[in-house]
This record gives sequence, C-alpha cells and structure tokens, in this order.
Amino acid sequence: MTAIEWASLFGLESITVPARTRLLEEGSIARKMYIIEKGALRIWLNKNGNEITSQFFFEGKLVTSLESFLSLQTSDFCLETIEESKLFVLDKITFDELMRNDTNFKEWFQDYILDRFLYYSKHVLSFLRDEPEERYIHLLNTNPLLLERVSQQDLASYIGITPVSLSHIRNKVTGK
Repeated sequence: MTAIEWASLFGLESITVPARTRLLEEGSIARKMYIIEKGALRIWLNKNGNEITSQFFFEGKLVTSLESFLSLQTSDFCLETIEESKLFVLDKITFDELMRNDTNFKEWFQDYILDRFLYYSKHVLSFLRDEPEERYIHLLNTNPLLLERVSQQDLASYIGITPVSLSHIRNKVTGK
C-alpha cells in the first residue's frame, strides 16, 4: 500500500497548509507525521544562521523529524511547506497503536525506514565524494522536477552552496 492509501484506510485528518508554513520548529518534539497528498515540504536545520536543507518531500511521501517522532526527544530540524500542501496527519498515539496492532503497517513502515536510511546514506556520500556541480548535475539527471518546484535558495542550501554559486553552476551547465 502507498502512504496515501494507508492515510485513507485509517481515515486520517486532512489539512491544507499554505506555502512557507513551519509544521515543526527546531528544539520542539515531533508528535505528528505527515503524508503528502499534494504539495511539497522540506526538512532543514539552522547552522550559524544559515538554513541547511537535508531533504525535500513530495506527493505520496511520509515526513516528520523521524528521530524526534520515534524517540520523543527534541528535533534538530525544522519542517516546512514549500508549496501549498494538502496533508494527512498521523499523530504519535495512532502511529504507536498501528505499530503494535497492524503487522502490515509495521512492515510497510519498516520498508519506509529502510528507504530513508538508503537515501541519507547516498546523500552523505555525495557530500563526501562529489563537488557541488556534480551534485547539481545528478539532480538535473535524476530529479528534474525537483529543480522546477524548489526555490533557488532552498536548492542551494540542499547542495551545500550559496544561491549565487548555484546560479553560476546553472549557467555553466546550461551553457548560458
């Protein structure tokens, strides 16, 4: 089952949230998980006053500050919509009940955790191995929709550079 099918099956609350709405602040405890029916979110952290985006999430994805949600400890991340988004809300109490009582949900969630782990492993390796231009070209080749839906500032923070550097890379890659 997909995340949206799970949300529909369990009759989760649906909310519509404007763009640039913070759903979780750094230092708060994540007590909700969101399933994106429509829209886009990002998870980011503050490093000396600079926003560093660690991941973008689009339709059909589940998003929260996972470490905070599972451990009920404060989050190192902020969670923010980057487009107007329609979200299903899964609260911690319902999540815990599903994990205890629904083996299909538990197996599905374990697959989700593995997928997130693999994503983060590749992302960290990219920062260790690749130059920013290579990271940009990889995104261009593997996820061009991301480049259309995400602001230059958010994309630059994800690649690990300034918006000006990203502009130079874009111009170089596109031949402008």
